[in-house]
Amino acid sequence: MKDGKTNNASLNYNSLTEEMIFENKGTKMAIAPNQIPLIDTVFINNRKFVVFNDKFVESVYRSTWGLYIEHKCKLEEQGTPAGYGGTTQTSAAKSVSTLASEGRVIYDLKLPDRYKTNPYFIYWLSKNGELNNFANLRELKKLFEDEKDQIKKYSKTHHVKYEDQESIVQLIGFLVSN
Repeated sequence: MKDGKTNNASLNYNSLTEEMIFENKGTKMAIAPNQIPLIDTVFINNRKFVVFNDKFVESVYRSTWGLYIEHKCKLEEQGTPAGYGGTTQTSAAKSVSTLASEGRVIYDLKLPDRYKTNPYFIYWLSKNGELNNFANLRELKKLFEDEKDQIKKYSKTHHVKYEDQESIVQLIGFLVSN
């Protein structure tokens, strides 16, 4: 907590609702929005989450720069059955951001077979007091116009993939040291 106190709880991050979930007497609940500003850091196993814009982001790199990951998830309804064992994605198919019942978000549920989760993330880079996000390597190169050739060469040599968080952390470490 920001006041120096420590609270221990069984926590998990729900990337669909983008909330930190805890268990209270067998019920899974989200940390209340009015409590989030009081929290400094959340540790889940060896992972560190901090509050940014009233949401929790994972802190994955700290030096003169900081790299954070905003974990997100889309819940998509899969297509309807079609001939020859396939499915069809028509304009009637829709993306669902939350599942709610009686005005409350449901946390303790098993997804119906017709839904598929698609996790994704957005990186946030703190450099020289500025905070910028990037959703792919092309956007990262735009943030570093002067180092674009270094990024390209490093990415090719080290096989950097946006989806591979560790390779992005190593790329940022390379940029900090050069």
